Amino acid sequence: MHWLFSAPSLDDLIRLLKAWRFWSVGALLGALLGAGFYYIAPPPYRAHATVLVDFNLEQAWPQETDRQQFYYLERETRKLEEIALSDLVLGVVAERLGDVTIQELRNGTLSLSQPAEGGWNFYADDADPEHAAVLASTWSQVFVEQAGSRTGIENGLNSFIEVTQTQTAQMPRDRSIPLSTYLFVGAIVFLTLASFLMLFFSIPK
Repeated sequence: MHWLFSAPSLDDLIRLLKAWRFWSVGALLGALLGAGFYYIAPPPYRAHATVLVDFNLEQAWPQETDRQQFYYLERETRKLEEIALSDLVLGVVAERLGDVTIQELRNGTLSLSQPAEGGWNFYADDADPEHAAVLASTWSQVFVEQAGSRTGIENGLNSFIEVTQTQTAQMPRDRSIPLSTYLFVGAIVFLTLASFLMLFFSIPK
């Protein structure tokens, strides 16, 4: 059994390369298994709304000091992130929808992307694509309201910041993980397992 723990040799590599028919069929089989898993247990739908955040650096820091602008952006971005994920905002979302709790919203249903100057993406995952769209739209709308008014927030935002909801109608609603990812992962997993089996569990001549 010492061959089981020995380092792969050139012959092992040649044997793997010669089995190109096996790898082709294996990749296809792995992709089919991935597709089957996708349709048996599909990932939730994901919708996203877009909010435009403009920090107005020219007005906030007319001296154009890079260091001051950097800390200004970092500080205000952190405040906006805290607002978006605060109990206040999520509580209003849950109250308006009436069929979801704050805890459910925090457990992977909502996610925030691209928190910087420019477009912020508010994602919502749900088994129902229409409900996912309503979640994303409501969350972004409540965020804009709270960030714009700055009411109930412990640390107020800079008055030069402008927050605008830019995408609420016909929001994209696709699966959170595309079918192509399942196909690719299925093929890679199958080929990886098959290569280990061929190298370590085949009896050498």
